[in-house]
Amino acid sequence: MENFTPVSAFLGGCLIGLSAILLLLYNGRTAGISGIMNGIFLSPGHEQRWRLTFLIGLILGAVIFQQIVPDFIQFRSDYPLALVAIGGFLVGVGTRLSSGCTSGHGICGIANLSRRSIIATLCFMASGFITVFIIKHVLYLI
Repeated sequence: MENFTPVSAFLGGCLIGLSAILLLLYNGRTAGISGIMNGIFLSPGHEQRWRLTFLIGLILGAVIFQQIVPDFIQFRSDYPLALVAIGGFLVGVGTRLSSGCTSGHGICGIANLSRRSIIATLCFMASGFITVFIIKHVLYLI
């Protein structure tokens, strides 16, 4: 492993879990990002405010961290735009088909012992493993 960072992974996971707990305690909502994002466009005004605030905080947290520790993440810019667009589209289709995203199923759903979330998480993790294997060991793109 090239970039094994257990401390930052642990701290990041703790912060994600804490945000999910706080959203559930104070708002009674599950922290599924695709559902929160979808609700910005389809919910009444009072629902849109908390959703937008949550998403702004999500983005702002990443921006602030990048400013504090600028060399922590190495961005790649050599990916073909079409490939990125297709990947984003497939993720969107997958979240609609499974009625949730990685955060909703993987964090909140598994914590609630939801069978559907456990199966969805196993499927998207397996898909990720297979994709990395194909890109790295079959197509030699990395």
